Amino acid sequence: MNIDEIEVRVLKGSDLEAALDGVAQLRITVFRDWPYLYDGSLDYEREYLSTYRDNPGALLVGAFHDGQLIGASTSTPMEDHAAEFSAPFRDLGLQPDNILYGAESVLLRPYRGLGLGHRFIDLREAHARDLGRSHVAFCSVIRPDDHPARPAEARTNDAFWLGRGYETLPGVVARFSWKDLGDSVETEKPLQFWMRKL
Repeated sequence: MNIDEIEVRVLKGSDLEAALDGVAQLRITVFRDWPYLYDGSLDYEREYLSTYRDNPGALLVGAFHDGQLIGASTSTPMEDHAAEFSAPFRDLGLQPDNILYGAESVLLRPYRGLGLGHRFIDLREAHARDLGRSHVAFCSVIRPDDHPARPAEARTNDAFWLGRGYETLPGVVARFSWKDLGDSVETEKPLQFWMRKL
């Protein structure tokens, strides 16, 4: 597989609308894996993703191979995202309206390692600059090293994020709930924030 075979583009209007169910399915598929272990549903995903259709400051990027959606990246102004995500920044005196929140980048496994993650970040950072934002932030779930579902070959994306200039924000942790695979109820998870000044 060659990255030149993949089309990456910002989705707007009818293209965005047409891609939403595909993005929902990508989120469900990718986030089932370690470390998110997310037991998602299309109904929840459709409601969640409506924010990208209805918010003029939001960004939805799609990656396509032979016309099929194989990856997506989303971003939104921090103040427009869930209160659980912007609250830690307010607590530290950082203004959410200076921050673009990188909500997720999801990519099917066969397409990883081609450089698409860099393309997603490039477009996210360009969007932040277009909106006059000074920072881009995202968060990743914190799981214990001895978690029973942790695969032996598990590795983090830390080296990739550090290489792109992002750093963890000590003590800036959001808390969000979802249902893990095999569980019957949602439980709260801590998510570590990373941020870069543009």
